[in-house]
Amino acid sequence: LREANTMIRIISALFLSFTTVCALAQDAKPLQLATDAPDRHTVVKGDTLWGISGKFLQEPYRWPELWRMNKDQVKNPHRIYPGQVLVLDRSGANPQLRLETLKLEPKVYSEDLSQAIPSIPQHIIEPFLSRPQVVGEDGLSNSPKIVATQEDRVYLGPGGRAYVSGMKEKAKLWQVYRPTTPVVDPETQETIGYEAFYLGTAKLAAEGEPASIDIVTALQEIGVGDRLLPATRAEIISYVPRAPSKQIQGQIAAIYGGVKEAGRSSIITLNRGRQDGIEVGHVLALYRNSVEQVRREGEFRNRREAGEIIRVKLPPEKYGHVFVFRVFDRISYALVMNVSRPVVVADLVQTP
Repeated sequence: LREANTMIRIISALFLSFTTVCALAQDAKPLQLATDAPDRHTVVKGDTLWGISGKFLQEPYRWPELWRMNKDQVKNPHRIYPGQVLVLDRSGANPQLRLETLKLEPKVYSEDLSQAIPSIPQHIIEPFLSRPQVVGEDGLSNSPKIVATQEDRVYLGPGGRAYVSGMKEKAKLWQVYRPTTPVVDPETQETIGYEAFYLGTAKLAAEGEPASIDIVTALQEIGVGDRLLPATRAEIISYVPRAPSKQIQGQIAAIYGGVKEAGRSSIITLNRGRQDGIEVGHVLALYRNSVEQVRREGEFRNRREAGEIIRVKLPPEKYGHVFVFRVFDRISYALVMNVSRPVVVADLVQTP
């Protein structure tokens, strides 16, 4: 029995060593350039780091390796501006991307950081950057509240007028939110946060109690009971796209808008956050959550006769990537970057 136990320990150690070597080998696999990777790229307005990464790499999240960045540079990358030229150096054992050295005096960009290109499309995620989306259960209870609408309309769109109680701040532009709803972890069924649903923007038309506002933009119809927060300018997201340095696994807890399925450029809520090691800029792979298929076997004369029930659990299938752009303690927001099938709640995310 002792010899058997010793043999089991040896086999287990060998298996662990083999898996470790395989994991390290996978981490150290060479960079794969895109099939039509250019030798140079001139940055233009509208470019994003992710988009440029995809021009040069088959796996855009490996951008830091192409730039030969260290950990400090990944955390605080230099900004890239329209007009700069990126050059792909293929002369060494591994390709490297660098900025072309100009003989002319370089333009001073530090005075206007807003011109730097973002990591991902800024217009899609801006409402999610300027104000917290994950709040306490009563996080909006003290915020100004729409108490009436013009001509007693049930809902308003752009151009509609509403009347707001409790508007003490003198801000001219406001963001409109629907009261909070719980975010449930699909893995544990536990409430892991409360999410304020962004509806649109409004401008102050007249001060008072109630104050008058005019709806400027509306992603969904706005009505009585919705809350307001002063609008603030969103900071540009300049974090480089990168894979987490450790293994992270989680699930999609919700899709923005409460829909069942989503596609590219959709915003999703993950059941992992800061306490799990998630950081802004992390790229995670999407996997279809494995489903269990049931089939019957055996000989029977008609459909009512039961055969042998066999359960088959299918392996998860990778079908895309997401980019994390906002992180809270237990929840994070991510933008769907590329997918080959619809994204659904409870699908898996993990380190690529």
